[in-house]
Formats: sequence, C-alpha cells, structure tokens
Amino acid sequence: MAPGGVRGSAPRWGLLLGSSSLLLLLVPAAAAQPPPGAACSQNTNRTCEECLKNVSCLWCNTNKACLDYPVSKILPPHSLCKLSSARWGVCWVNFEALIITMSVVGGALLLAGALCCCCCCRRRRSPKPDKSDEKAAREREERRLRQEERRAEMKSRHDEIRKKYGLFKEENPYARFENN
Repeated sequence: MAPGGVRGSAPRWGLLLGSSSLLLLLVPAAAAQPPPGAACSQNTNRTCEECLKNVSCLWCNTNKACLDYPVSKILPPHSLCKLSSARWGVCWVNFEALIITMSVVGGALLLAGALCCCCCCRRRRSPKPDKSDEKAAREREERRLRQEERRAEMKSRHDEIRKKYGLFKEENPYARFENN
C-alpha cells in the first residue's frame, strides 16, 4: 500500500473528528459572550445557559452558582464545586464526563497510533531471509540429498543380495497376462 493510503489516514481522521467535535461543543458558548465587564456572580440563581454565555464563567449545579473559572488551575477544585456538577462551555457536559471521555478518546488514539507504528514497522522489514535462515535451509537440503543417496545405495545393495540368492521378485507375476 502506498504511503498516505487509507490505513495511514485513520488516526488523522480520528484526531480531526475529535478536535472538530470539541470545537463545535465550545464555539456556541464563545460566540454569545457578554461584554468583558459583566461579572459571573451576577448570573447566580439564574439558568446555566445565561451563566455560560460568558466563557470565563463556571456553573455549579449543586448550589446553582455562577462562578469565575479558576484559570490558575486546569480543573476547578473540589472546594469550589464537585466535578460531577461543574459545567463549562455547555450545560449538558460535566467535567467528570468530559475527563472520562477525553481519556478514552486519547487512549484510543494512542493505541491506534501504536498499532499503526507496529504495522508499518512489520511491513518495512526486508522480505528476504537473513543469513542464518539461508544456512539452515542449505543444511536441510544437503541432509535430504545425502539421505536419498544412502537410500539408493541400500536399495541397490539389497537388490544385489536378492539376485545373488534368487530372491529377486518381479513387480507383479500376473502382469504378463494383462498385456494381451
């Protein structure tokens, strides 16, 4: 198969699909951003959608609070809001599900990449056998030829002994009657 064929593009498609789905997930939240002066705490006790119109806000479902996202940390701390009830970007995805999903997708992409590398390495191996395989094949062939020679010698020796003592048999004693 030529490089860049159907098999080689599978991990790239997975990466493109994953990144585009994440982008589509977060674009609606970023597009409807209120002016930068609006604070997240103004949207507390309102709806999740109103809170998440501002990308820098985090919605906590347990206490219906709209909080400023802690940008100094990757994930919001447990003291601020539980991961299972924290929402950012869209209301229907919590951080816990997002972490699990991204881990599974990332693991699948890594596994696909490793399998692709293994397949490519196997395919690039030289199809001709190495020197030890050639030597073993030559030795097997020599042994087979010597064994055939020994068999032929033994057969001729046995035939001579049979002729000497009159024990040499015809192939089939009835063959002379069938040829008429």
